[in-house]
Amino acid sequence: MMQLREDDPEADWTIPGAYDVGAGVYRIPLPLPQDGLRAVNVYAVRDGDGLVLVDSGWAITEARDLLEQAVKLLDSSLSSVRRFLVTHVHRDHYTLAVTLRREFGMRIGLGRGEAGALRVAQDPARDVRTPLLSQLHRGGADDLGREARRTAVHHDVTDWDDPDDWLDAPADIELETGRWQVHPTPGHTRGHVVFVDPGRDVMFAGDHVLPRITPSIGFELDPAELPLHDYLGSLKLVRGLPDRRLLPAHGPVAPSVHARLDELIDHHDTRLHQIDDTIDAGAHTAAEAARRLLWTRRGNLFSELDLLGRCLAVTETMAHLDVLVHAGRLSRAEVDGIAYYTRG
Repeated sequence: MMQLREDDPEADWTIPGAYDVGAGVYRIPLPLPQDGLRAVNVYAVRDGDGLVLVDSGWAITEARDLLEQAVKLLDSSLSSVRRFLVTHVHRDHYTLAVTLRREFGMRIGLGRGEAGALRVAQDPARDVRTPLLSQLHRGGADDLGREARRTAVHHDVTDWDDPDDWLDAPADIELETGRWQVHPTPGHTRGHVVFVDPGRDVMFAGDHVLPRITPSIGFELDPAELPLHDYLGSLKLVRGLPDRRLLPAHGPVAPSVHARLDELIDHHDTRLHQIDDTIDAGAHTAAEAARRLLWTRRGNLFSELDLLGRCLAVTETMAHLDVLVHAGRLSRAEVDGIAYYTRG
């Protein structure tokens, strides 16, 4: 039976429930189908006699039912949710908000930079795999592209609608209980934003800052030209803000945004050096470089990853290689749509 309990960072963060983060904020983990992340955190914030929810979950029946149970534990209801503030357009953050808005009429806010990805998601004539297949071809991984084409993809365009409010970050949002700040943090997606509640001294970080893993870079429906460059710039921007408690979309609440930011910056600096070294070792494409690296916190070989993991590895590696080119450390030439990287 679902319970309202105090949050415990040492416990399994994915167990369903409503967890008291403090000061009228509650963490509600909702399940993800066929996803290694297992759950996404939705945060319910008391605002007057209603609720504001940060992110929404995936539009599946199990997630909706658990969210409804959770808000009941807060002596509230889904009809009392005034608005969703969504960090980015990925389905595990956005689509349940769309579904619930059709039933209850609450407002949805989303960063304006997500408009391009939303257009792709809403277009019944588009194969949502096309952006990934194009990235895999550019990375010299047509073998993965062929495998991806054979994999069934469920994508229902009716899961996607425009938000009520396009958020033009940086901006402020007025709530009954105070003024929140919206900061632009592109990288994981073009329009990713984070929300800061100064009064509660917390940052709702979405997938920008995760406590145990690094967010995927270069894997979205509307790819940016230099997503890692954007991401590193966003890390620097957030590092310049006052430190606050980290309320992430995946993983437990952590005491310091800055502490985790420093780890992420160090990780990508190390990764850039590792990927740079693969070029000297004979790699010329993102796929060749990715196969020479270890992956995940467990240090898996490329061949040990599942299909999605291998696709992500190629797009991540290519994002790093393009930053090395941008920095003048490598050169790039494209032949028949495939990017080849060399020293000098």
